[in-house]
Amino acid sequence: MEKYCLSVDIGASSGRLVAGNMEAERLNLHEVHRFENKLIEKNGHFCWDIESLFNEIKTGIHKCKEMDIVPTSIGIDTWAVDFVLLDEDDQLLTDAVAYRDPRTDGIMEEVTEIFMKERLYLETGIQFQKFNTIYQLYALKKQNPEVLKQAKTFLMIPDYLHFLLTGEKANEYTNATTTQLINAFTKNWDKEIMDTLGLDVEMFQAVHMPKTVLGPLKEELAAEFGFNMAVILPATHDTGSAVLAVPQPEDTVYISSGTWSLIGVENYFPICVTKALDYNFTNEGGMDGQFRFLKNIMGLWMIQEVKRNYGDRYSFAELVELSKAASGAGPLVNVDDPRFLKPKHMVQEIQAYCRETGQRVPEQPGEVAKCVFESLAVSYKKAICEIEDIFEKKFSTINVIGGGSQNEFLNQLIAEKTKKEVFAGPVEATAIGNLVAQLIAVGEIADIKTARSIVKESFEVKKFVHAVAEKERS
Repeated sequence: MEKYCLSVDIGASSGRLVAGNMEAERLNLHEVHRFENKLIEKNGHFCWDIESLFNEIKTGIHKCKEMDIVPTSIGIDTWAVDFVLLDEDDQLLTDAVAYRDPRTDGIMEEVTEIFMKERLYLETGIQFQKFNTIYQLYALKKQNPEVLKQAKTFLMIPDYLHFLLTGEKANEYTNATTTQLINAFTKNWDKEIMDTLGLDVEMFQAVHMPKTVLGPLKEELAAEFGFNMAVILPATHDTGSAVLAVPQPEDTVYISSGTWSLIGVENYFPICVTKALDYNFTNEGGMDGQFRFLKNIMGLWMIQEVKRNYGDRYSFAELVELSKAASGAGPLVNVDDPRFLKPKHMVQEIQAYCRETGQRVPEQPGEVAKCVFESLAVSYKKAICEIEDIFEKKFSTINVIGGGSQNEFLNQLIAEKTKKEVFAGPVEATAIGNLVAQLIAVGEIADIKTARSIVKESFEVKKFVHAVAEKERS
């Protein structure tokens, strides 16, 4: 009987369950279930519908049986920083408030008045972003202190979903690092930061590394599904999983391209130096003690919102074609300007930015889309130059992974702007990385190095060359 593992990968706009199995030294993927994920307004905040997400996971597990797939294990990854708090009876005290909610406006500045910014970076190595968990918790302390006083358990979104499956509580390491509350050197909760900010250390759980077997399903769930399986922690931060699917990480800059763009390199120790702070790079935890030295850049969220603003009249593919047809270069926007985090109307916000900066205002859908794509490519180039400055070396190749790797127009723009070779794929990088952690845990794959060789042989990767290199080759 074939041995399957089941990856649950939930992003900011959609989720999927993908079963994977090894056959003849290749990893096979079997899509089981896809579903939508979107923000809802609840109790005055933008939130995730956590109950709906869990029901979609259960729907996907039921579909496995219909497909004659009986997984031996399951693991869940999601986006970072968001969390829920439970009371003494393990009931939800908070909604799953989303990082795009404005409750953290101005909070980062308050926190860095209490705990010096340079020291916070030296301790945690984490990029300063106003929606980091540390600022969400401090906002909750200010705005709803009675809730924080009642809280007995802190769980990040995948931690909570794993808890619903097993009844076991744990904070997984790769996602926990994004809270800006994990010490980069001890790889554990930084109690000094928590004490200084008045956060209860006791509500945080033991930190568990990827590949940890959390336990079997709850008895009632096993009875409902008709089978049991081990719940194994992947890198629960989706970028942590995605980076495991980079086929050749040596001397390569990766871009995990989706709703957000995560651009960086793998490293074996945290870089908490002044230059990294000034460039606002982060040191997020990876599997087997590695670090993802990267910058979080606004990603395809902008084009997703543009599509929505035009009433979904155009598909993403059609917006790409309209971009190609749009004449002239520019205008450009700073994609990391906070005004683009959750504007009321993305197209109007882009147009206002161009107007305020004295640039030509994009009017047609293709012009707006082209502005987004070119601005992203320019932002990537800037981040890569900063990485090369910090490491004092040049990187010759870029590997774009994730759903955004299918955007050949953007891939070519990246190649042209950076003058580097761009390799695009695999597309389902996060699901693959999630499965890799499980397959290593159950002994089907030896280690990460072996896994990456398998990924290279199992999935298509396309190459994009910039015009200068193409000319030299011809």
